[in-house]
Amino acid sequence: MKKTIMTLFLLGLVNLSFSQNSSIEKSVTGIQIGFFGTEIYNETRLSDKIALRSQFGLNAGIFGGSIYEKTGFIFYPELSIEPKWYYNLDKRVSKNKNIKNNGANFYSLNIQYSPNWFEISNYDNLEVYNTLSIIPTWGFRRNFAEKFNYEFRIGLGYGVSYRDSEYLENEKGAIMDLGFKIGYDF
Repeated sequence: MKKTIMTLFLLGLVNLSFSQNSSIEKSVTGIQIGFFGTEIYNETRLSDKIALRSQFGLNAGIFGGSIYEKTGFIFYPELSIEPKWYYNLDKRVSKNKNIKNNGANFYSLNIQYSPNWFEISNYDNLEVYNTLSIIPTWGFRRNFAEKFNYEFRIGLGYGVSYRDSEYLENEKGAIMDLGFKIGYDF
């Protein structure tokens, strides 16, 4: 009987030592690369399940058609801030799934600003308008190989584009956010 109790006690200690805390990381910094851009980010914990993500990125675009001599590309900067609620941490922990570096499903409110600071393109005289958008999103983040991650997100929101001094030509409307990125956490 003593051996059985001692065995159960030791198994309980081993289980506790390998169990995960169902809370997001205090801070996660990394870089992610996708089909349409790259970004450097930091997620800072605000509570056990809520993080604030801030990032600087270079968005990419490809264009072409009958009015262009050749297929064009453009890179332009983007700043964003995004509160994220990781809603299924407890469920993932109860199933012994990895939640390291905030590996879970999330809802977020992505606030993006694309300033007209610079453009990198194979065409001259392209102009990127200043754009501000607010996009509610759903997504998930998973980790593999210790420091690597992948993230999928989808959302639909509202955005406004404008020139620096010409507010008469404002463009506004729905903006879709669809992305898949692979990254590395520092």
